[in-house]
Amino acid sequence: MIMTSKQRAYLKGLAMNIDPIFQFGKNSLTPENTAAIAEALEKRELIKIHVLQNCADDPKAIAAIVAERTRSEVVQVIGKKIVLYKESKDHKKIELPKARKEAK
Repeated sequence: MIMTSKQRAYLKGLAMNIDPIFQFGKNSLTPENTAAIAEALEKRELIKIHVLQNCADDPKAIAAIVAERTRSEVVQVIGKKIVLYKESKDHKKIELPKARKEAK
């Protein structure tokens, strides 16, 4: 699913009010982290991750890798905070604004 700018803006607004539920430190990204993030995305749809100062990896690179491995969308990366979204199959909580139909 490709997000529109309107949908991305809507999710950014929702993300302002949530706290990070994962942190990446010196171990950076591990298979266990990825599995836990995938599980959290299925339950919550929208999550925030904090990259600690002792993590040597770039937050944008981490966000891209996590999104690819969890089949989610990177909503935004600001400083050391990453926001991810993935529509849940079972626990649909967030109703995104509809994308406009393209003119024919």
